[in-house]
Amino acid sequence: MLTRDVMTRDVVTVRRDTSVREAARVLTGHGFTALPVVDERDDLLGIVTEADLLAGRLRHDARSPRLAAELAAGPPSPAVGEVMTTDVVTALPWTDAADLVETMRARGIRSVPVVEPGRGLVGIVSRRDVLGAVGRPDEVIEHAVRRGLRNYAGRDRWTVSVHDGVVTLADDTEDATERHVATVIAQNVPGVVDVRIVPARG
Repeated sequence: MLTRDVMTRDVVTVRRDTSVREAARVLTGHGFTALPVVDERDDLLGIVTEADLLAGRLRHDARSPRLAAELAAGPPSPAVGEVMTTDVVTALPWTDAADLVETMRARGIRSVPVVEPGRGLVGIVSRRDVLGAVGRPDEVIEHAVRRGLRNYAGRDRWTVSVHDGVVTLADDTEDATERHVATVIAQNVPGVVDVRIVPARG
């Protein structure tokens, strides 16, 4: 499964001059944890996260001895461009989703922008997107596998069943090449855990 199979394509973005307050409203309104920051050509400039937006935004209580120093330091940065992270981990649409998940886990990243050379930002992958693929209903997986096999073979040659993400393909031939292709097609459907082939009459 590739990154393009799980990424969100309709990406909500902000610009460098977007106010921190507006970006915070967008994040909370959509339930996001991060927003890509782009220029007028949709080229990625950075990413702004919940942590970036929270930095320096809350003053200590009036009774705290730390409040005076905070007030003396002046107001926090008003624009996204001044608080965003510019060292951004990105992925290509054809990055293997398994590799991307390992990177996200290892670096504690919740969202990764997807960029394509010559096109700029084309999507974003969040942990929620990946979990959505992992928890995909069996009937949805079965429909997608059937469609993929039909597109390849042109007819419903294979009997398909899915249980807990495990796909079982029943076929009455023993063509190793055909079985390999069918397995690859099924394995590339988001949510598939394993693929098994059994005889149709066995």
